Amino acid sequence: MKLTILVDNNTFIDQYYYGEPAVSYYIESEGKKILFDTGYSDVLIRNAELMGIDLKSVDCIAISHSHNDHTRGLQFLNDHMDLSKTELIAHPGCFVKKYFEDLYIGPPFVGDEIKKIADFKPSRGIKRLTDRLFFLGEIPRTNGFENQTPIGVAEDDGRLVDDYNMDDTALVYKSDDGIFVITGCSHSGICNIVDYAKFVCDEERVLGVLGGFHLFADDEQLAKTISYLESCKIDKLYPCHCVSLLARARMMEKLPVVETGVGMVIEID
Repeated sequence: MKLTILVDNNTFIDQYYYGEPAVSYYIESEGKKILFDTGYSDVLIRNAELMGIDLKSVDCIAISHSHNDHTRGLQFLNDHMDLSKTELIAHPGCFVKKYFEDLYIGPPFVGDEIKKIADFKPSRGIKRLTDRLFFLGEIPRTNGFENQTPIGVAEDDGRLVDDYNMDDTALVYKSDDGIFVITGCSHSGICNIVDYAKFVCDEERVLGVLGGFHLFADDEQLAKTISYLESCKIDKLYPCHCVSLLARARMMEKLPVVETGVGMVIEID
């Protein structure tokens, strides 16, 4: 597997790509080209062009969850290329209207609109993207210390209800040497995600974890998350996007944290 970070908050010195508070990864695995999340704007398109990546050759788009910093790029992709035959995989609850206070934070297409844009294949369960790469579907939430509070509200049958982001998911790649976990924002809990990825792949060895972990404060959740990840004996940890500087600093005290940013390439055999 070869993974290229197309969109992230962070950019590297002397690498002249565009950054934004969002996420998108371009993944090549076993002859298949996959886009995981689409960022917030046309930044993924501009960065892909600078990197020599042809987005029109993408076979599949997978979405981690509905928030617009992961889905809004779809409207720019739709203007840039024909998505009608591109497989789009996401939780069935992904394309609904969502709000945080007075701010719209949901996807650019909702309901049946998404079916007119791409070949939408909703999946609440596990879906194999390639022989070794899995879409995890809805994540079991078993760790009590991971945040279970709602983030804004979602439209449900014409009503606005508290949103617990049950559509949040991740990818996992299973190599001969262990698993590599790829997340969007980890609203379902990064420890829950890693636990489930290990279960799905029947593998305890964790080579790496990349993505937003939605950790900001120096609190009990962060401490227990660090303890859990330390117990996994992870080779490399790539926190990005929605992880505060304080949280990363605490992680660096005990975990093999790697600086992450746009243009980074990770290869796993």
